[in-house]
Amino acid sequence: MRFLVTNDDGIDSVFLHELVHALRAAGHELYVVAPKREQSWIGAAKSRNRPVHAEAADRGLGCPTWIVDGTPSDGINIGVGHLLPRSAEIDAVISGINVGLNASLGFIIASGTIAGAWEGALHGLPAIAFSQDLTTETYDRLKAAGDVPDAGLHAVLKISARHAARLAPELAAATLPRSFIVHNVNFPHPCHPHTEVCRTVPARVVVPGLFSPAGDDGTHRLIFRLGDDLSPPELLTDRAALAAGCISHTVLDYKKIGQ
Repeated sequence: MRFLVTNDDGIDSVFLHELVHALRAAGHELYVVAPKREQSWIGAAKSRNRPVHAEAADRGLGCPTWIVDGTPSDGINIGVGHLLPRSAEIDAVISGINVGLNASLGFIIASGTIAGAWEGALHGLPAIAFSQDLTTETYDRLKAAGDVPDAGLHAVLKISARHAARLAPELAAATLPRSFIVHNVNFPHPCHPHTEVCRTVPARVVVPGLFSPAGDDGTHRLIFRLGDDLSPPELLTDRAALAAGCISHTVLDYKKIGQ
């Protein structure tokens, strides 16, 4: 298949690179349009009030690659409209692999990763978002190391990327054009070669108090919280599946909004 790939962690994210390598190893044709720098929690924002620059780049991915100094939504919009060859008929937009989970209502709406996929859906394309759950300790080690994963995390990431390369064509083929559907896939930590995929729904999580009280300089700073899960126990949610060590697959059907 032919995929357009983006992320919200930036063009140099190892998580993006491992996804691209796995998709190429599986025989797919790729184009990559990714943000110049991290755009986490940017949601579906577009750069309305400033020009956006896009440039071709070589990041050793083995496929046409562009860097956009904007959001994931900017990148997909500009990529589809102006960067891809006219002969390139894209089968799906893929976004990820995100550094950290994108599970529950409290995180899905805010996610730049999911928004990159959603921009593909707005262009009538099948769309898939992949995210890698991490423990707090693993995330902190990754950031302390300048986003270079240690051997254990890198091994998990490669396994998750191979799962993504297997799932992507299946999900793309099962999704009709102009369906306004985003497949939201979250990998557990750790993820194993035979980890089960579970069909899930978004956890009903409220996330209050994400900012600190004002400091001496009058500013408020973000404090990461997973929030409070209010989901009924009978639901198999994305959060519950990850906690059980499963790959969570949630179908975000935006046609159902307002029904």
